[in-house]
Parts: sequence; structure tokens; C-alpha cells
Amino acid sequence: MQVSIEATGGLERRMTVEVPEERIEKEVQNRLQQLARTTKLKGFRPGKVPLKVVAQQYGGQVRQEVLEQVIQSSFYEAVQQEKLHPAGNPRIEPQSLEKGKNLAYTAVFEVFPEFEPAPIEGVSLEKTVGEVSDADVDKMFETLRKQRTRWNPVEREAKEGDRVVVDFKGTIEGEEFKGNAGQEVPITLGSKRMIDGFEERLVGVKAGEAHTLDLTFPADYAYKEVAGKPVQFMVTVKSVAEAELPELDEEFAKSFGIQEGGIDGLREEVRKTMQRELRQTLKAKVKQQVMDKLLEINSIEVPKALVDSEAKVLADQMRQNMHVPQGKKGVDLDPAMFEEQARRRVSLGLLLSEIIKRNELKADADKVRETIEELAAGYEHPEEVVKWYYGDRRRLSEVESLVLEDQVVDWALSHAQVDEKQVSFDEVMNRGQ
Repeated sequence: MQVSIEATGGLERRMTVEVPEERIEKEVQNRLQQLARTTKLKGFRPGKVPLKVVAQQYGGQVRQEVLEQVIQSSFYEAVQQEKLHPAGNPRIEPQSLEKGKNLAYTAVFEVFPEFEPAPIEGVSLEKTVGEVSDADVDKMFETLRKQRTRWNPVEREAKEGDRVVVDFKGTIEGEEFKGNAGQEVPITLGSKRMIDGFEERLVGVKAGEAHTLDLTFPADYAYKEVAGKPVQFMVTVKSVAEAELPELDEEFAKSFGIQEGGIDGLREEVRKTMQRELRQTLKAKVKQQVMDKLLEINSIEVPKALVDSEAKVLADQMRQNMHVPQGKKGVDLDPAMFEEQARRRVSLGLLLSEIIKRNELKADADKVRETIEELAAGYEHPEEVVKWYYGDRRRLSEVESLVLEDQVVDWALSHAQVDEKQVSFDEVMNRGQ
């Protein structure tokens, strides 16, 4: 077999392969002989059909099958011989398929890039660190209490923090507009759920009253047709209720599934949950920063075939998330829309793979176990989730890949210049103070 390679620019290669006719003919004859043993033709006993007759009847079909198989097998033999690493499937251009002549074809394909990752030494990275304080737990308890708020009707005037239930209808210059009315709408005064002035003007109202609110939509209001325009709301107050927060007692703890230990037990569970969330978020933040930095300092030429394939995967995932049937008209999910994201993912995959190979990183079994237990911790029966992961090689491999990524992050942090930044729990979790 003769092979010649031409680099046509970038990562593309044109490989011409010539396979001796003898290889083709030998395989054709082998298959015809096998066929002759089982072929049934009128006038002949089974297995007694002459080879010449079988060749006349099936020779063309068999030769075509052999040519397709030999092209496929010889392509992989050739790339191994030339020590090439194709990225994606080749485009085959037949040159000679005639009987009696050597098989010749050209395969056009891209190869994986060969590169050396840029050194991480001296590169500045910021590692965000934080902890869950007693004050954070106290604040979380207040949030949990508010989630269990009971609203008790009152006869007095509404004040900040009360919940009023209203019917309303809005008009602009006497005309109604989209979304202008609401029935039995609960509004907590001070929640800033409504446009400026709406909730403030309801402070002091009583159940059964009707009020006219002259307000103005914000200039940046999402519904552009009414943005910046004056509006008049006719509001009827149906009820006023004040909040009653539950006591921090054993019943409160039981409402969250804590059967023993009371408030102290609930507090411990809340702290554990917050610590887990904090740990996961901090880990994700530093991982994102490391990945961004690795891409920043490494410029990699990526195979278009891999980018196109990844873009198609992303488009299919988006289609599934949108619950759109394949091929549904009116839904434009051209994979080209995801090209930039796909290019980033392919670049990062190639880069991580090279770092893992050069540093001989292996998925640490203890870290794999720790990661699985962390994933399982939020479930009611974590031990069953752990068994589920270890019971399937594919699922376990996915976790091992995550662990390898984490080990790349650890490697980067151990070599780069790292500055730690202490932040509060709310800052890490992007929660308001």
C-alpha cells in the first residue's frame, strides 16, 4: 500500500492511498467462495453452484462491498502508518475503482493540533474564599421563617410589610393596554414587586376601599409600548393581612423534616447545607477562573470538524430543553448560532487533555468517591445514589472526568501566583445583604 500526504493549510491533510488490486481480488474471491457454499440457484443443488456462475450473478455487488470495506480499513492503516490523528470523519474522493487496476483514493481530513501548553508559572489567579458564620445561619433562619409566614387578616390600615390583596385596572390616556388588569393579586408592601409608587400609595389603605393611583412607568420598563408613559390605576382593596412568623421551636424544626434535636438539629442541618452550597460555589468560581485563564494564555487552532460537531450537540441540547420536536417548522436552531461556544468547549477540551497527558494525571479514587458522596448528599437516600454511580461504568467515567478537571485546577493553583480574596457568604452566593 502506497501513501502520500499533503498539508493543504492549517490542520487539513490530503492523503492519497493506493491499494494493490491483488488485495481487492483476493477478498472478492474469498467472499464469492463463501457465497457459493450457501447460494441457492434454480437448477443447482444448494452449495453446488459453480463459482463462475456465482461470480456472474453476484460479482459486481461483492466487489462494491469489498471496495467500501477496503477503503475504510486501509484509511485507518494509513493514518497509523503515517502517525496521524484524524479529527472527524474523512471526505473520500475516489481516484481509481476499475477492475484490474489498483484501488486509489484521496482522503481529506483534519488532524488534531500538536501544541505545548503555555507555562502557568507566574500567571496571576484570584482564589475566592469564605466561610459560613453564625450570622449567616441566623439570616438563613429568618429566610426560612418568612417562607413559613402566616397571613392574618386585620381591620386596620395597611402598613409596610403587610400583604394586601387587590383588583386593579390600568389605563393610559383612557385606553387599556396589554397586561393592564389583575384580579385577587397579593402584594407585600415594600417588596418592590410593582412599579415605583404603586406599593407606597397602598400604605394606609383599608379593606373595601377603592383608590386611583396616578403613576408613571419606568423609562426602561420591559414592555416597551408603555415604558415612560403616565398611567392611571383603579385599585380595589379586597383584604389586608399582617405577617405572623412562626416561632423557632420543635414544631418549626419538624416542618423541615427534623424529627429529633429540635432547633439545634435544624440549625446544624442548615449550616451543613450552607457549607455545602458555599463549597460548591467557591469551587465553581475558581474553576471558571482557571479555565478562562488557560484559554487566555493558550491560542490553539482547533479542527473545524470538531467545532461543527460540538455546535450540533449544543443545538440539539437547546432544542430538547425547549421541548421542540426535531424538524419543527418556525424554530431556527442553526448550529452556527452555537459556534463560538462550541469553539471554546473544543479548545478547552484539547487543552485539558494535553495538560492531563503531559502531567500524567489520573483520576484519584478517593476524590472520585468524595465527589460522588458530595453529589449524593442532597438526596433523601444518598447511599442509593452512590450505588447508582458505581453501578454503571459510563456514569462513573463522567465523574472521573470531573475529578480530572478538578485536578487540573489544583495543578494550576499549585503553579500559578494565587491571591486569596476573603468574601462573605452573601457575596459568594450573590445574595442581597
